[in-house]
Amino acid sequence: MEKKLFTRDFTLVVIGQIISLFGNAAIRFALPLYLLNQTGSSALYGTVMACAMVPSVLLSPVGGLIADRVNKRNVMVILDFSTAGLVCLFMLLMGHMNLVLVLTVTLMLLYGIAGAYQPTVQASVPALVGQEQFMRANAVINVISSFASMLGPVLGGILYSAYGLIPVLEVCIVSFVLSAVMEIFIRIPYQRQESQGSILQTARQDLGESVRFIYKDNPLIGQGILVVCGINLFLSAMIIVGLPYLITEVLPFTAMQANRLYGYAQGALAAGGIIGGIGAGVLADKLQVTKVGNLLIAGAVCVFPIGLALLWTDSGMVVYVTITICCFVIMSISTVFSVQIISFVQTQTPQNLIGKVIAVAMMASMCAQPLGNAMYGFLFELCKGWEAAVVLFAGMVSLVIAVGARKLFMKL
Repeated sequence: MEKKLFTRDFTLVVIGQIISLFGNAAIRFALPLYLLNQTGSSALYGTVMACAMVPSVLLSPVGGLIADRVNKRNVMVILDFSTAGLVCLFMLLMGHMNLVLVLTVTLMLLYGIAGAYQPTVQASVPALVGQEQFMRANAVINVISSFASMLGPVLGGILYSAYGLIPVLEVCIVSFVLSAVMEIFIRIPYQRQESQGSILQTARQDLGESVRFIYKDNPLIGQGILVVCGINLFLSAMIIVGLPYLITEVLPFTAMQANRLYGYAQGALAAGGIIGGIGAGVLADKLQVTKVGNLLIAGAVCVFPIGLALLWTDSGMVVYVTITICCFVIMSISTVFSVQIISFVQTQTPQNLIGKVIAVAMMASMCAQPLGNAMYGFLFELCKGWEAAVVLFAGMVSLVIAVGARKLFMKL
């Protein structure tokens, strides 16, 4: 008998994710934008975002190790309460310390917590739903993430433009506390694993076991991760740095208009994630992991209209609409891609390794992101007046990677 998808506990996970991810999306939107508004420097912005992502990369495997050895519900509750406390601390310090320093450290801690948090959520899916529901469950989680990512920047942009940073932070604190309270009532099956030796020895053993599984027992997973690294370095990083820089610093809008339009563009990105997640869930029985290379090619092609719009028109609104539409399509495509890859990894990985393997995969695939953020921050600063060249460069390199990856994914 097929296990139903929306059980009591999976539903609580979904609701908790809606609330928590809304807070995350709002604060990740507001803090970097505040820094960019105060300094106007894309190089500083890119460097800070690069530093912010390093803890996320490093702590992903820690989150995976914890997820397999500690009750996943407790991990989610503790991390949400910790995030609320961190935002409170930032509010106390922001007027009394160097802005760049306190904001960078806060973002690093926020991304680090998220890096430990997400493997726990992904690892809980196989424990709450049957294998035949993995694709749909992952699609739901991605839709929730995208919905929160859409609502967070839109409402955050409105609040930030009208009232400043503090109200955004206050809303985020409430979100994290509510999410933590909601998660207390989740029941996730938990079986204690025996540890051998000290904590460091156990962690080293678990990490080594996960790496061996990815690169020796199932090497196609490892090769796929390397492809994702390339896409993150040249495509994802360009969008992360280029989207706010182009809209708020390059296009001819007033500061208030630009902040709101950037919020709407972030919302369009999230809307693309929702459409992609819904599509992945509805078409779960028809999607084939062997064809995901075609999705990467389509996503890379969508970068070129942005560069061409920057070259061919002086209309800020035309360029803005082009950027928004293309990012919407790219996000839709990438969400379907992500759902298929995560579901493939979950079905191929033993239950006792699922958290660690997902965490190592996330760490490896994200390791290029900080480098990419820093690279594009300096490229946009270096190419002022020629931002189209940077965008077209990202599109060309991403297309080359996607075409090369198509053959690899056909083997999955």
